[in-house]
Amino acid sequence: MEYMLMPLKRFFDFSGRSRRKEFWLWILLYVIIYVVAMILDVQLGLGGSSQTSSNYGDGNVGVSASFNGGILTLAWALIALIPTLAVTVRRLHDVDKSGWFILLGLIPLVGFYLLYLYCQPGTAGPNRFGADPKGGADASTFA
Repeated sequence: MEYMLMPLKRFFDFSGRSRRKEFWLWILLYVIIYVVAMILDVQLGLGGSSQTSSNYGDGNVGVSASFNGGILTLAWALIALIPTLAVTVRRLHDVDKSGWFILLGLIPLVGFYLLYLYCQPGTAGPNRFGADPKGGADASTFA
């Protein structure tokens, strides 16, 4: 639970490094709260909408769903924007990449490279962005 809330504690901290665990647990928490906010928006009538459809018969199977958030969803997205950017930049720092690499997400298909980077283990030992968040020794120690 500590790693899930770490980005909120380091709200405006764009320097340093973040482990994969911190990054992915924050993404999980973000998505859970986002979905709950959308459901609450729909249930409370705060501007959200939901649509579902299903076709069963004649051997054709079709299912679709659509949720649109309202004010709670928008509020959560705005509250979590800065911590999400910060933890993403720190995650890129952990793999020894500049935080500006986040802009690759704006290029279609090239953004998948970011997903690859987010899944990679961090640089062992200190790098140009700071000490190893796992507290590991310098990689040259094991050479």
